[in-house]
Parts: sequence; structure tokens; C-alpha cells
Amino acid sequence: MTPRDASDADDNRWSDLDRPPLNATTLRKGLVRDGSLWSGIEVVTRTGSTNSDLVVLAAEGRSAEGAVLVAEEQDAGRGRLDRQWTAPARSGLFFSVLLKPAGVPVERWGWLPLLTGVAVATALSRAAGVDTALKWPNDLLVTVDGTERKAGGILAERAGPDAVVVGIGINVTLREDELPVPGAGSLALAGAVSTDRDTVLRAVLRSLEQWYGRWRDAAGDPVASGLQEAYAAGCATLGRVVRAELPGGRSISGEAVAVDGDGRLVLATEDGMQEPVGAGDIVHLRGV
Repeated sequence: MTPRDASDADDNRWSDLDRPPLNATTLRKGLVRDGSLWSGIEVVTRTGSTNSDLVVLAAEGRSAEGAVLVAEEQDAGRGRLDRQWTAPARSGLFFSVLLKPAGVPVERWGWLPLLTGVAVATALSRAAGVDTALKWPNDLLVTVDGTERKAGGILAERAGPDAVVVGIGINVTLREDELPVPGAGSLALAGAVSTDRDTVLRAVLRSLEQWYGRWRDAAGDPVASGLQEAYAAGCATLGRVVRAELPGGRSISGEAVAVDGDGRLVLATEDGMQEPVGAGDIVHLRGV
């Protein structure tokens, strides 16, 4: 779907004064500069999916590494397993970035969504004052009234032979009556000290630039870059008994004991085996 800009006749940018539009000009001034990863930032009023749009632009050669596409609203946003991701206009941050990790072996590209999770969690702690935990492989968890809730997610997709598009969705000001499912949350509900989306987006992109640069400089080595250690430290899945629902309908249960060098979640099962899980849906059953 083609992004629609602020000239759309049906758009009322100030329909909710608690949710002002992003300031694209200020974002560009603060982030797009010589030597920066970020080569351009575009903010559109709404689109179907920023990931889908940026994948198309990359395939057509119309986006360089570091392109950032932000939508004030998505009507066909996607999470893992093609789950829908929708939210009221300007209630969150919905954006995608184009990365071309030259010099990093393709087999290490699977670390990119985990890297993004570490970067986002770091940024939300600094900019919003919200402790954010990571549910393997790509969910962002916050605590609301003592309960763990999902406030965001990450989706990475290949964009041709040399690029990856990473999409990030973060619920910022969603109110309780706006939550799509009971297990959802937002930064506001988690007691954020700031819900200024410009501030949060700048913090996330700066953190992502730092972590991506460190990982790329280490040729994608998760140990040398510090990524594996940082992810494990912030991963709420580790140490818990979980069920992994795998492609093909199979499932296994066990204690999540590690994230290995390939970014896979390692489960210790009741029969004494250690099984690495590279893809699947993880259900937290209980703490240990």
C-alpha cells in the first residue's frame, strides 16, 4: 500500500490534543547528519504497513540504508505470524528502518530483532522511565498494576539479498479502554514519566544506531559486541517454564535456560534434553 501523507482530505491532525503529530522536521534535524546511520526520516499520516512499504521501496532501489518510515496510524500493521497490529492514530510509534549489514555473515542476521529489542528497552528506560523486559524473540513487556503486559513488538523481514527491514511498534498513550486485547499495555499505563513521542522516537533511533554499529563492527559476533549478554540480562523469558509452539503444530515445554550463539532459545525439558528453538510462539507458563 502507498503511504498517504498529511494532505489527505479526511485527516484531522489535531482531533486529539493529547496526541499531537510527530514533528518530522525536528526529527530529521536531530538524527539525519553526516556520519549518522539514519539517511532519511519520512512521517506519513497513515498507511497499511510501514514494513511492507519499506520492503517495496528497498526492492525498487528507492531507499538507502538508514531510511526510516514512520506512520501516525497503520490499518494493516503486522506482527509475527501475520497477526494484526492496530491502534488509534498517534497513540503509539509505528515505524520501520532499512538496514544493510554488509560485512556481517547472513547466518548472524537473525540477531537483528533481538538487537532491536535491547536497543528499544534501553531507550524506553532512559526516555520514558519505564522498565521494559524482552520476551523472546520479539515482544516488549511492561508492568501494569503488577502484571506483565505486551506494549510493543518487533518484526524483521528480508528486503532482497542485502537488506533487512525491521519494524517496531510501541503503544505509548493507549488507555485501558483502547487496548486491543486484555494482555496489552502501554507506556502510559506503565507509569511513564514522559509520553512525548518525538522524544521517545529519537531515543529509540539513537539507541538502535549505537547497538547496530557495535554489532556490525564486531562482524555480527553477539559475544564480542556484548549483545548476547545484554539480551540475556533483559530477557524475561529466561528462568521461566514456557511452552514453545513450533511451526507444523508441534510444541515442547521446558525451562528457558539460555539464548545461544545463534539467538535461539534453549529449553531444558523434563526428559533432561536441551532443545534450541529458532522459531515459534513462546507462552510463559510460570516463573521458577
